[in-house]
Amino acid sequence: MDRKARVLVAKPGLDGHDRGAKIIARALRDSGYEVIYTGIRQTPDMIAEAALQEDVDVVGLSILSGAHMALVPRVIEKLKELGMGDVVVLVGGIIPDEDVQALKDMGVAGVFGPGTLTPEIVETIEKALGRELA
Repeated sequence: MDRKARVLVAKPGLDGHDRGAKIIARALRDSGYEVIYTGIRQTPDMIAEAALQEDVDVVGLSILSGAHMALVPRVIEKLKELGMGDVVVLVGGIIPDEDVQALKDMGVAGVFGPGTLTPEIVETIEKALGRELA
């Protein structure tokens, strides 16, 4: 796969704190990805539709509100409804340890908390996309 992977970074729900999402979006762009940032207060439908329209390989959800167990399954469901069940889904934010495995069981490829370094996120993306790291 020679083209740059396309990553959609989204803030689902009512959480308006987007500094971390913007930092991650920039870091991923600096790591060679094409990044689309949708902004705050996105619904699962809006995120899935943007993923379809932008033909992305990865959807990264930034959630600080504690609503991850409600929002993430809805985003995954909407992606599947749009025929995008193969899109890699990542979740970042304030995620309690006890919820990490449940998110992975839903199909989330990686869960990242505060302080996660960009190379860890990049490694997760590359492995999920079946690419070799340089």
